[in-house]
Amino acid sequence: MASLKSGSSGPRVAALQKLLMQRGFDPHGMEGQFGPDTEATVRAFQAQAGLAVDGQAGANTFAALEMPAVTSNISADLVVPLFPGAPRVNVRLQLPFVLKALFDESLADKSMVLMALGTIRAETGSFEPIEELVSGFNTPPGGPLFALYDDRRELGNQGAPDGATFKGRGFVQLTGRANYTQFSRALGLGDQLVNDPDLANDPTVAAQLLAAFLKAKEGRIRAALAANDLSTARKLVNGGEHGILDFTDAYNRGLTLLPEPVQIQVA
Repeated sequence: MASLKSGSSGPRVAALQKLLMQRGFDPHGMEGQFGPDTEATVRAFQAQAGLAVDGQAGANTFAALEMPAVTSNISADLVVPLFPGAPRVNVRLQLPFVLKALFDESLADKSMVLMALGTIRAETGSFEPIEELVSGFNTPPGGPLFALYDDRRELGNQGAPDGATFKGRGFVQLTGRANYTQFSRALGLGDQLVNDPDLANDPTVAAQLLAAFLKAKEGRIRAALAANDLSTARKLVNGGEHGILDFTDAYNRGLTLLPEPVQIQVA
């Protein structure tokens, strides 16, 4: 997610300040302005939480602030080998959100946990919610960023600047005005994701979006996994085979490393 830092303002800053206060770190105001007091408070929290102390609130800082109470036999130590190159701190902080979201959607079994982890590996690699990178698939040579998405009617886009506004975000890379609208309402957020697309990179929301995508196609995904048809399982989420090698590698590693049955408890 785009980090909040000195000079940032708006409802996400106010939410950050509220979270800090709830954790016992007083930002000396919750007016939605990221000033010196908020930066100092973020630094103090980061030091206490064992995070890199930079005074900016990115995905891991929000994750540490929002951490759900989850107990599971799926530990960070077991998941890290599925994500070569991903910082261990990302797995440690983000995994509880993913497990809780799967539990809440009744997807807390080994095959669907592996499906979720494989999807994250294929879409982000680093095990944190991210924004879509610029590529030849979304940006014309020398043209505006993400302009190739602007008029994609199947995405529900209505012309510039919808391509950039509704670019891929999160663990599942939510893309297009139609998806932002549909899943914002499905998560009970009204139009919040449409009005504030960066919210899709919040750890809680990103994990809920991933679980919602899997739940929407649960029957077909389970059938594909039962047939060991990982290509079809991947297509059901992505629409193609982008990242299929990473997905397959993570899924197959997890078959050996993750316990059966999966146990997840949420307080």
